[in-house]
Amino acid sequence: MEQQREMNFFELCVAFAKAIGRLCKVLWRIFSQMIRHTFQYWWIVFPCLIVATGVGFYFSRYENLNYRVNAVAMLNGPTITQFQQAFNPLSSGQNIPAGEKIAEYIYTGKTVGFSTYRVVDCLNDGVADYIDFKSKSSPTDTTRVQMQDRICLQFTIKSIHLGLLPEIEEAVLHFLNSNPALQKSYEAYLPNLRDEVSFNHTQAIKLDSLTSQYYFNNNFDGKNMANASNGVAFVGDREVKLFLEEIYEHQAHLQRADYRMQLATAPVVLENSFSADPTPTNPRSKSLMKSFLVGWVIGCLLAEMIKKRKTIFAWLKQ
Repeated sequence: MEQQREMNFFELCVAFAKAIGRLCKVLWRIFSQMIRHTFQYWWIVFPCLIVATGVGFYFSRYENLNYRVNAVAMLNGPTITQFQQAFNPLSSGQNIPAGEKIAEYIYTGKTVGFSTYRVVDCLNDGVADYIDFKSKSSPTDTTRVQMQDRICLQFTIKSIHLGLLPEIEEAVLHFLNSNPALQKSYEAYLPNLRDEVSFNHTQAIKLDSLTSQYYFNNNFDGKNMANASNGVAFVGDREVKLFLEEIYEHQAHLQRADYRMQLATAPVVLENSFSADPTPTNPRSKSLMKSFLVGWVIGCLLAEMIKKRKTIFAWLKQ
């Protein structure tokens, strides 16, 4: 049974290799035929190449270049799910309330392809490390943690409209921050954030005061401090806790909370303004190459039709 299974697998591999070989032969015959047509019927193929390349050159002008625009948004209260639900009308281009400025940019084609991507924190320190454009991270991944308060916004815009980015940014934020669900989450989030700032600030001061008290009241000297390790020092035979680790921890939490507090002016804010990628999605070189190939194929097809015109006419008369 095992031997038969191995034979079946071997036969399958042989059949697959033969199919690949036949396909390569067919493609080579087609390519060879196109090369012959290019020289034999140059008076047909070359004009097609020139016209197609000219069309490609026209449509690859600067004003027709498309650029991806990105920005990382901070969510002050709303969850990722709530944000996605509010963002869906931008992605679909539907159900945008009347009067929203962003509707004009979407419906006139000035902005296309609104989408979102998760932001990943590799060190689990609350700092964004990269944007997961290829969607390789997962909610259960513990090494590439998907941040719950950051998300990347992206859309495509033509080069002639790049000057509108500040207005588009304002329109996007107005649309999102007018969402009732996002506003409700934001209003519940602010008091908790203020409490977090106050708590960490108070705790850091208290622990720092205790450490200072131990330092000045228990005859700490260089030898004592040199013997201190893991936030613990010895005064004589007595162990003294310096709370250094706890102080650093509260200060780190306070720093992050202060940063979020500064940005917590609305349910959704941008850490940085929208910026366009330096390279267009449809560079002129790619457009010209595609146009050249299309022109070559069309020219060769016309040449083949002329070569077999008698057969074609006879078939049409039937």
